[in-house]
Amino acid sequence: MIDGRREGDGMGADLQVVAGQGRRPTIADVARVAGVSKGTASKALNGRGELTDETRRRVLEAAEELDFRPSSLARSLVSGRTGIVGVLTNDLEGRFVLPILMGAEDALGAGRVSVILTDARGDAVREAQQLRTLLERQIDGLIVVGGPRNDARPSLGRDLPVPVVYAYAPSEDPRDLSIVPDNVMAGRLLAEHLWELGRRRIGFVGGDPTYGASRARESGAAAALAERGAELLGAGVTAGDWTERWGRAATARLLAAHRPDAIIAASDMLARAALDVLRDLGRRVPEDVAVAGHDDWSVIVTNTRPELTSVDARLESLGRRAAAAIFAALAGEPIGEGVEYRPVRLAIRGSTVPDNWASGTHEP
Repeated sequence: MIDGRREGDGMGADLQVVAGQGRRPTIADVARVAGVSKGTASKALNGRGELTDETRRRVLEAAEELDFRPSSLARSLVSGRTGIVGVLTNDLEGRFVLPILMGAEDALGAGRVSVILTDARGDAVREAQQLRTLLERQIDGLIVVGGPRNDARPSLGRDLPVPVVYAYAPSEDPRDLSIVPDNVMAGRLLAEHLWELGRRRIGFVGGDPTYGASRARESGAAAALAERGAELLGAGVTAGDWTERWGRAATARLLAAHRPDAIIAASDMLARAALDVLRDLGRRVPEDVAVAGHDDWSVIVTNTRPELTSVDARLESLGRRAAAAIFAALAGEPIGEGVEYRPVRLAIRGSTVPDNWASGTHEP
């Protein structure tokens, strides 16, 4: 019995009445069908109040049967929230923020939450202005997405009125929650993959050494080879910038000095440059030299010949995790702190395995 009404009494009849009226159901209809007061129905739908499991279940079932959809204004008045999460980024190209945004929208959309994306364009003053604008819109939470550099960035501070999660690039403040891809694991995965294929002279073509991603990927590969009694050839030497021009120069230098049978590049663009040099020299890929990159950027990896083995940072998954942290904080759970390293995935293609090998994705 619920609020003096025996379970099942009249529910079917009330449903028929609402359906017969041909109008959008209201919370009063939900309350009537569930046999509770409007206040109780509101508490059950918004997860508030001390209600029995049976009461909450009955209200949710009634709302589902009626296809009840509260307006965003009504939800905000009841819950004190706007149903809006802000995403603040400095990623001018969108290569990193867009997949993260897609993942966040997947998670937030399940809770009927809207997302506002703002781009600070690498300008600290503009970032402060964008932050003020988002807060004026009374966002419920904020995801801060780093740009191409995933090095630690300045914290927005601890006195913001909403939960904040840093994604891709961590905050400098260890008290903030930062969710980032595990670039050390990425380098390790490629080195281990190439070693398992019988490659023993594995070289490295790095990007800008001031970028933490390049250093972390190099250190992961070097550590994996050191455990096997081998050395990462060219480590610390063949590092310059992220351009294909540099990638070609570094690959030529690596080939002349060490004659590797495999090359790990710190990005897919650098790996594509390595493929160009090897082709010009008449070296077969992967038979003579295997090549692998990082980022699994689809516009590159599926258009090289052969297609490029790479490490997928799983940015959509990272976005979903950031959104889940915001949801948890809004539900009253601690937001957490420190850097959370998310697993990456190895996508094996023809640049490291012969055509008769099975390729696919592999996770640690």
